[in-house]
Amino acid sequence: MPSPEPALPLRSDARRNRDKLVAVARAAFATADGTVALEAVAREAGVGIGTLYRHFPTREALVEAVYAAELDDVTDSAPALLAELAPEQALRAWMDRYAAFVATKRGMADVLRASVASGRIATPATRQRITAAIGAILEAGAKAGTLRAGADPEDVTLLLLGVFLSTANERDPERTGRMLDLIVHALCASRWCGDQ
Repeated sequence: MPSPEPALPLRSDARRNRDKLVAVARAAFATADGTVALEAVAREAGVGIGTLYRHFPTREALVEAVYAAELDDVTDSAPALLAELAPEQALRAWMDRYAAFVATKRGMADVLRASVASGRIATPATRQRITAAIGAILEAGAKAGTLRAGADPEDVTLLLLGVFLSTANERDPERTGRMLDLIVHALCASRWCGDQ
């Protein structure tokens, strides 16, 4: 799902303000235990509330922009990680990025549910993009001989969702990390790759 954009190109200062608002909102939603005040987002971004509403006329519009930016970041990070790391290490690093994406969604849960129900966010498209990113990493690992050939990327997606659902209320990053390590170890073609 591409980021929602206005019909006309934004001036550079307006683009900077929009980007700051999205960045601040991303951080706020990731750490919030309750509703994020839009006034606080605007203040932290260094703009007035009117500027926030010019870019995002509703809370839903801001949440959808944050969601789209997070999804773009997590799915687009797979090739960059593969360029820097061995496939099994790229897989583990990517899983951390995905965990951060899921954590950000927790602070937006109510609005996201409404956006999914209305069709503004298509969950099958999100799942496809996540699964494609996992598939690219698994394929690279199979070619390198470090990850199992034939592992189904959709199965890995479901495993990850299971980890995130089972640890959602704990907010224990160490437990989540150990569970992600187990998934990588299970996907290794040789024993050593999960221990590096």
